Amino acid sequence: MSNYHIKHLEEYFKVYRKSVREPEVFWEEIAEEHFIWRKRWDNVLSWDFSKPEVKWFEGAKLNITENCIDRHLRTKGDKTAILFEPNDPNEEAQHISYNELSERVNRFANVLKSKGVQKGDRVCIYLPMIPELAVSVLACARIGAVHSVVFAGFSATALATRINDSDCKMVITSDGSYRGAKTIDLKSIVDEALEDCSGVNTVLVAKRINSDINMVDNRDEWLQPLLDAASDDCPVEVMDAEDPLFILYTSGSTGMPKGMVHSTAGYMVQTAYSFKNVFQYRNDDIYWCTADIGWITGHSYIVYGPLSNGATTVMFEGVPSYPDFGRFWEVVEKHKVTQFYTAPTAIRALAKENLEFVDKYDLSSLKVLGSVGEPINEEAWHWYNDNVGKKKSPIADTWWQTETGSIMIAPLPYVTPTIPTYASLPLPGIQPVLMDENGKEISGNQVDGRLCIKYPWPSMARTIWGNHQRYKETYFSAFEGKYFTGDGALRDAVGYYRITGRVDDVIIVSGHNLGTAPIEDAINEHPAVAESAIVGFPHDIKGNALYGYITLKETGEGRDHDNLRKEINQIITEHIGPIAKLDKIQFTHGLPKTRSGKIMRRILRKIACNETSSLGDTSTLLNPEVVQAIMDNAL
Repeated sequence: MSNYHIKHLEEYFKVYRKSVREPEVFWEEIAEEHFIWRKRWDNVLSWDFSKPEVKWFEGAKLNITENCIDRHLRTKGDKTAILFEPNDPNEEAQHISYNELSERVNRFANVLKSKGVQKGDRVCIYLPMIPELAVSVLACARIGAVHSVVFAGFSATALATRINDSDCKMVITSDGSYRGAKTIDLKSIVDEALEDCSGVNTVLVAKRINSDINMVDNRDEWLQPLLDAASDDCPVEVMDAEDPLFILYTSGSTGMPKGMVHSTAGYMVQTAYSFKNVFQYRNDDIYWCTADIGWITGHSYIVYGPLSNGATTVMFEGVPSYPDFGRFWEVVEKHKVTQFYTAPTAIRALAKENLEFVDKYDLSSLKVLGSVGEPINEEAWHWYNDNVGKKKSPIADTWWQTETGSIMIAPLPYVTPTIPTYASLPLPGIQPVLMDENGKEISGNQVDGRLCIKYPWPSMARTIWGNHQRYKETYFSAFEGKYFTGDGALRDAVGYYRITGRVDDVIIVSGHNLGTAPIEDAINEHPAVAESAIVGFPHDIKGNALYGYITLKETGEGRDHDNLRKEINQIITEHIGPIAKLDKIQFTHGLPKTRSGKIMRRILRKIACNETSSLGDTSTLLNPEVVQAIMDNAL
């Protein structure tokens, strides 16, 4: 399998050098040898970042579901494709084989067609983490409809915005969802959203919580009877390599969310390749990514990446804290999970709890751990490494974005030596560069700058739905001929990359560029600190000063706050230097977070700068109530 499964560091460097020297040859070999195509491409790549326009495998014809399902049926038909672990541990897990997945996707695809959905139509999917979510995504792909999954924690307003922006004609939802001890009425959220969405003519409703819900005549239909009546044979729609596969919205720092458009062939090739290598996947492994399919992580590393490799992928409906904080580890033991991929937010939350929750479970099946969503701080890295991986399962600290489609920089477990907080080396085919403020590339090592990518990669988003100009301005205008990630990074002496946070999280204090991530890492090492977020605020002498919002562990709650402030600044001085000390430290009971676990620093900046009259869009917040509490106690 040429270049496909990298098992040694020497091999990585060899493959990487080739991928940079001859990128088109590199990706062509992978595409040719590991996927099925209805028609081969006429041209591997054409691109122009000034437009920006990128086309991979031009002229090729395929359907991604043939690569994710049909081609496995002959040799792996009885193998579990999706292992569904419900919210309630007493409810039985479902093992959905590739044969069964094929039947379910075909039936669902036929239901979509019977409701008038055609190639190119957009379908909004607003479902909890139940099998119907994965099945509906694949059913859309099978008939060439463009799926737009909206995380089922978003409000009616946020849902309506996304439905209208991409002009969806159908919504797929459920009567409700389970989340820990709670049930959520999803259908009424959809009903409210659709008051403002004239383009939607059909709503298909899956039964999950068996609640009594309102069904609108001539619009709403129960899904199951339609599936029961549908044929389990559905020929694929043959797609062009560059046809859109899905739209996924990512919140802009200002204004409207951005509907990132991902194409079919390039996305398939790179998610499959990155999955295989970053998780060192072997045939009988049980792989679990704890994300929601409503985010890019779930699209790429619950659905498309694993299934295109014929893997068994775990789909988890629940939360890490229900019925107690041992839930993740109970699932790992129960299903003998080999690869476990989660977010630093989850790791930090679990690290605050008693170690008994981890220690009572057998985690010996684990071979690889992964981290995604933000740079993992050192304390969380060590807790994860020591207590979950038992110092024998390497941690793949993965850097990538909704816009990149798949993992870009990450250690390859058992191949790349890991250093806490470093995403380490780019995957083959990825060409990162660091740029200075003047638009010049920074060469050499032990440098820091703005992280850009100088050459196209197959899984990159092609545009923002309906607004190519915004795509160009957001990603290709800051540095000519480069894709700008919006992140700062440093490259160490051996060429490892460490992501230092969003560039808007790089604060210039007295002429020094300070990334917030390393400061937060230092603070989080204090035994009384659970979590922290640093922002800048204007200062007469320094230009900017640093404001820290700090959440304490229970053990720190009773401590004298003035002493704690001194100790925290002492740690920062020791780790980074006195220049990085905080001028203001506010202790909070929580930090404002999006539903994907990202701290919304934009809001914290406004509070620190005393600009609270307009906080911008807060619809994506998981815990809006903490914002008022922080404002009430602002320094």
